[in-house]
Amino acid sequence: MTLAIYIGAAIAEIAGCFAVWAWLRLDRSILWVIPGLCCLALFAWLLTLSPAAHAGRAFAAYGGIYISASLVWLAAVEGLRPDRWDLIGATVCIAGAALILYGPRPA
Repeated sequence: MTLAIYIGAAIAEIAGCFAVWAWLRLDRSILWVIPGLCCLALFAWLLTLSPAAHAGRAFAAYGGIYISASLVWLAAVEGLRPDRWDLIGATVCIAGAALILYGPRPA
């Protein structure tokens, strides 16, 4: 369930940020900002569903998922295939996110 929450949050955050990017960098209508803000609000809400006991830990663990999802966006939406360094970096980030979220800690 945690992975689904983080993937949903990543999609919402990337879509929201891309909407603002499209408005400011791709000369799209300012109306792109409206769904962008809705996506960013959804992103913030989804992160509150993380099982992490502390917000900072939830955000840090989410970072690995965000990086990987950004590379999926790069390929799926922008049409640029991630290179091996992108993939290696994403793998390191996912491993780090797993350590942050699931590493053994004293009770």
